[in-house]
Amino acid sequence: MTGLSRRQFLHVAAAAAAATGIGLDTLSAASARAATAPGALAAGIPTTLQQTIRQGSLVSGRYRALTTGPGEPYLPRIDVLRRAPSAARTAARRSLLYLGHLSDLHVIEAQSPGRIEPMIVQDHSAWGSAFHPQDPLSPHATAAMVQAFSDARYSPLTGAPMSAAIVTGDSADMHSHLELRWYIDLMDGLAVDPATGGPEWQGVQAWSEATWAYRPGDPRGGAFGDYGFPRLPDLLAQAIAAKVESVGLPAPWYAVYGNHDTLLLGTFDISPQLRALAVGGRKSYSVDATAATALEGWASSTSVLSQALAALGLASGSPGFRQVPANGERYLFEQREFMAEHFRTQPTPGPIGHGFTAQNLASGETWWQADLSPRVRAFGLDTCNAVAGPDGAVPESQMRWLRAQLEIAQRDQVLALIFSHHNSLTLENRATRPGADEKLYGAEEFIALLQEFPVVVGWLNGHTHLNQILAHTTDTGGFWEITTASCIDFPQQQQVVELVDNRDGTLSLFTTVLDHSSPAVPGSSGSIADLASRSRELAANDWAETPLMRRGSPLDRNTELLLPAPFDLSVISDAQLEAQHVTERARLLAYEKERGL
Repeated sequence: MTGLSRRQFLHVAAAAAAATGIGLDTLSAASARAATAPGALAAGIPTTLQQTIRQGSLVSGRYRALTTGPGEPYLPRIDVLRRAPSAARTAARRSLLYLGHLSDLHVIEAQSPGRIEPMIVQDHSAWGSAFHPQDPLSPHATAAMVQAFSDARYSPLTGAPMSAAIVTGDSADMHSHLELRWYIDLMDGLAVDPATGGPEWQGVQAWSEATWAYRPGDPRGGAFGDYGFPRLPDLLAQAIAAKVESVGLPAPWYAVYGNHDTLLLGTFDISPQLRALAVGGRKSYSVDATAATALEGWASSTSVLSQALAALGLASGSPGFRQVPANGERYLFEQREFMAEHFRTQPTPGPIGHGFTAQNLASGETWWQADLSPRVRAFGLDTCNAVAGPDGAVPESQMRWLRAQLEIAQRDQVLALIFSHHNSLTLENRATRPGADEKLYGAEEFIALLQEFPVVVGWLNGHTHLNQILAHTTDTGGFWEITTASCIDFPQQQQVVELVDNRDGTLSLFTTVLDHSSPAVPGSSGSIADLASRSRELAANDWAETPLMRRGSPLDRNTELLLPAPFDLSVISDAQLEAQHVTERARLLAYEKERGL
């Protein structure tokens, strides 16, 4: 196959240059460099191919610092291909799509009265997401992760420009409108202001009464202090001292719902009492006050929760509140508002709606499809159960829609990528409201559907906060399921995924893990990078969890996932790919110019 002719190249380049405001000479020179030395663009891109971040030495008690370790190369996996791949593929491959994958950002507005942090006192395993020591640093870790995607805007494998990015849910941690806006703005490259309660920190981590929390000014007297968490008297002030700047994602990005974007803590319906508390001027620091006020709406309507609260001896009217500045922007959003806020976005990198369309807003349907390139189509699903529980399922209406769309993709020889929040290990929540008649499908039925269509090559998801890759095979092939970690729990990693044609009848999905752009050992400057680094270190010392497990095995991190090509990939001409990459490269050059990179 041959690429664009000189005349064709000038036509494509002129259109791309006009659309992005980049000079034709600049774009032509960049394209020429990419064509003659593709490896030059890939050299030096900071990923875990070059360096990893590992657990280091003890600092105090059981508290450990982090340190750097050697990088990890790509490991081939042939679970789906089931034969030895050709060695010649490494010289023949061409990039079909280079994609960023973010999930479980859990952007947190930690001063909000709508947070129910004290519930962690009763059961860390059940309420673990209610409080993390690193909560105040969530915007900084997210901004540092966006920076990492900017740094990796060209493929570390082929030098191909990033085509798109996908956020697979759990973006706003506690259903706060402010959290939702922060997440969208950080993806778009806007600054967010964490000083939501004034110039001084207003929350449990600054209050001596909350001995159950990590209080960086004086951690003594509680479990975190006993463990050895450090005294960091300036941390909370640094967390709100300045706006959190973001460089923004370098490519168009898309989004799907997560359970935290659907239910409170991803588990419960939102009571009127909690809605009022979220925008008011009282914040609880005790489990009694939290249960008696924030949870009383649930207790009155949910017998199981009512019995649980009674067993704990949590009576109404208990003390345990402090006055804080009220903030109406903290209101808890409704389900459709999650979609609507994605239309309040910057024109670049786009697209407006980030996968959701005007039809979604009008109909209430929460799933979508979009072409990421002429031959790669994305299907964004909503696997969240809106009744109760953190895990999910696939409603029958989405199953019917997806089957019809995959039939079209199979007919038209278009590669399909599936995006959802839940993965195959957490897709069994069939809770329904009384009288509901829509069937909910679990993992077995969903995987069987995808296996009917060889054009499905990948299913990208999150939810479990760990790196994991599973093969789903058939007699003739199958597809790969790729689960990425989170930005709140260690290792605070995300990934890039590249779809590659090996020109030998096989495809490869390359997964490359990204650490956020911050040093392994935090400094004391209060910069975004240092605060993000501190967030990762605090997360690595989660004494009630097993944070190292979330890294996954080496076969879940930097990998080459091989599978049979579902059709003759020569229908994708080199000229088509070159035109696609010229357009994407023009977009990145415009991004670099705007950001001063």
